[in-house]
Amino acid sequence: MPPMITPVQGEVIAIGGPVVEARFVLEPGAELPPIGHALRARNVRGEAVLLETVGHLGRDHLRAVALGDTRGLAMGAPVLTTGGPLRVPVGDQVRGRIIDMHGHPLDGGPTLGEPSLPIVRPSRPLVERLPARAVFETGLKVLDLLAPIPRGGNTGLFGGAGVGKTVLMMELMHNTVHQHHGATVFAGIGERSREARELWLEMDEAKVLPDTVLVFGQMNETPGVRFRTAMAALTIAESFRDDARQDVLLFMDNVFRFVQAGNEVSGMLGRPPSRVGYQPTLATDVAMLEERITSTPHAAITSVQAVYVPADDITDPAVAELFNHLDAFLVLSREAASEGLYPAVDPLRSSSTLLRPEIVGPRHAAVAAEARRVLAKYEELRDIIALMGVDELSAEDQRAVTRARRLRRFLTQPLSVTEPFTGRAGAYVSTEETIDGCEAILRGECDALPEAALYMGGTLAQLLARGRRS
Repeated sequence: MPPMITPVQGEVIAIGGPVVEARFVLEPGAELPPIGHALRARNVRGEAVLLETVGHLGRDHLRAVALGDTRGLAMGAPVLTTGGPLRVPVGDQVRGRIIDMHGHPLDGGPTLGEPSLPIVRPSRPLVERLPARAVFETGLKVLDLLAPIPRGGNTGLFGGAGVGKTVLMMELMHNTVHQHHGATVFAGIGERSREARELWLEMDEAKVLPDTVLVFGQMNETPGVRFRTAMAALTIAESFRDDARQDVLLFMDNVFRFVQAGNEVSGMLGRPPSRVGYQPTLATDVAMLEERITSTPHAAITSVQAVYVPADDITDPAVAELFNHLDAFLVLSREAASEGLYPAVDPLRSSSTLLRPEIVGPRHAAVAAEARRVLAKYEELRDIIALMGVDELSAEDQRAVTRARRLRRFLTQPLSVTEPFTGRAGAYVSTEETIDGCEAILRGECDALPEAALYMGGTLAQLLARGRRS
């Protein structure tokens, strides 16, 4: 519980959107609230507006960012210090709850109280960190083969608008939460309220809500709220890891909105923009979030983060900065989506630091390398095929094209979360079954099969059985 401190009162002297300036009357020896401390004001309707101190403009004059709507906040409104930084409720009381970054219930349930922890906290010391060395199986063939997700590491889902980031995120939640025996925390950052409602209902229907915490800072919230929502969710995940000593699954959708909210706040504060208009503190903002996601000897936080890629430009400064902090990255391809190859993961641009023989085993590493080689060969030959046709290729190249096309279709599979729309039941395929199927295709055992026979199914044995029935 935070220490009791006598509040110091000031008044609002300037309001510029979500940025508020206040002047305090200080007793001799007293000081302004430190950077990062919370303040509380009230608008003309009597509603509380929480502020976070971001700068001192003089001995008695400060600037703060509003973590709520400033409409109705008037000049001269009293401002009180709270005596500490922003805090969020943690512990068993948040299990199964849907809350905002302040800890206010969004599910109509009872109000949450103590214990609570500061939202902005330092990352764990280096000596207490454990590197990611174990694979978290997802049941998705293309991921488990070519970009295995690290248990206790950071994974990013990169893609432009409409290529399936949120759908893939929800499928990963569906496949992993059921086999996960710890806690699950979901951060909805700057996303649509409709999607938040759908996720809530789906998790309730799947009976996984009791061990899940949903923290939302939606699209209609102020930039300060969206900027701090990810930190609030991470604080809850850290409490499960450190206090309950439970493994945690942390899902974030969408981390780019976190960067975007920071950019809005930076612009309101008058900071000069950096590359492509991003805030000059881009690297610091991203590092403050990502460096806190780590594992300890007692428990691990495994994070999966959706990242919007503006204009499909993977070299965008925000996207490139996020790449620096990830152990695995899954790049979604608009071209694959247009061809109906779902999940629309680009097998050549996606990768993982775990894809090494000493971690995944020599057989898995060898099959993944051969699959990449064959798929890369097919990409090289696509222009030639479009101009001259497959018949003009050498026999060796024709074999590579035949196997690459069949392999690419084998790596597609129906998703459980899309079953209501497609009518196809979702398929979960173990890593071992995926490797067996890929090995058979790469050896040429499926060369005589039509490509469609390997499209949108589970294991190779199930696909062959389906082909015999049809």
